[in-house]
Amino acid sequence: MRIGIDASRATTAQRTGTEAYSLAIIRALIDLDSPHDWRLYFRDKPPSDLLAPTHPYTHTLLRPRRLWTHVGLSRELLRRPPDRLFIPAHVLPLYHPSPSVVTVHDLGYLHFPQAHPLRQRLYLDGSTRFSARYATALIADSEATRRDLIEHYRAPSEKITVVYPGFDAALKPVRHPAPRTAVAEKYGLPKKFLLHVGTVQPRKNLERLIEACDPADIALVFAGRRGWLADSIYEKGKAKGALFLDYVADDDLAVLYSMATAYVAPSLYEGFGFTVLEAMACGTPVICSDGGSLPEVAGDAALIVPARDTQAMAEAIRRVIDDDELRRTMIMQGFRNAGRFSWQRTAEQTLKVIENAK
Repeated sequence: MRIGIDASRATTAQRTGTEAYSLAIIRALIDLDSPHDWRLYFRDKPPSDLLAPTHPYTHTLLRPRRLWTHVGLSRELLRRPPDRLFIPAHVLPLYHPSPSVVTVHDLGYLHFPQAHPLRQRLYLDGSTRFSARYATALIADSEATRRDLIEHYRAPSEKITVVYPGFDAALKPVRHPAPRTAVAEKYGLPKKFLLHVGTVQPRKNLERLIEACDPADIALVFAGRRGWLADSIYEKGKAKGALFLDYVADDDLAVLYSMATAYVAPSLYEGFGFTVLEAMACGTPVICSDGGSLPEVAGDAALIVPARDTQAMAEAIRRVIDDDELRRTMIMQGFRNAGRFSWQRTAEQTLKVIENAK
């Protein structure tokens, strides 16, 4: 078959979860030993090293940039329809003559609408509702997302397949002092700190994390771009001495995880939770909330606390800081848990869904 893929998110320079998923699943699908031809649709010219030429594929650069999905991609699908269409990130084009598969990542805007600007919330709701109704098949990246699709959009259960994403298998603990010293100096890191990686926005529940952290014992470090409605987070964090690093390059991320005393993911809701696995793969104990899919992802390898319980979060932080034996146990459990996830497995399961979409 000729399988078309919306690759518009894959060229984003500073990738967060959805963009990282798009690039990783495209790479993993192309790397599979399959008889299919791949046609990738880009909005921006891809760098020459974006994809390794390990399997034949063609790519098409589409215009216009505005309304790219519903005008540019729809027009291309009308001219040259593929046998199957795969959309890695929510937005199914209005015109899609081929059997289509859409990955739905996150319906947190339904649970916490106040944490999203109105325009963003309406866009997410409209595009996901359209995909849930008109896509041939849906991939949910967690059981939590699958339940939300059924409950809120009445998507038939037989239409939805849960396929867990993978994570960057190159992430390993960094113990050598040279890179740790270089990263510490580059970002001005304290000697002992709790880490959070991700866009700074209300849905991440970072104000409760700030309240739960005692700056006399340990510092807070936030690595991620400034998101919407974030002013109060920065104000409260800086008042407690928190360090905001903005976006951290991939080359520094493993070192940053490895140096942290613990990784904390307090989100009100997550569709998956890549950073939990990344931290575990780097040998860092994880504390996470029960928001959305996080308990699915963390398994028994993390301390899981109610997302709205600041006191429980503070107690979990204290346990990890004070109990060396607990830390060692969590690190070993984290390595085992991270081993459950791989992009090759994700690609194999995704391809099966695409092949069966009719």
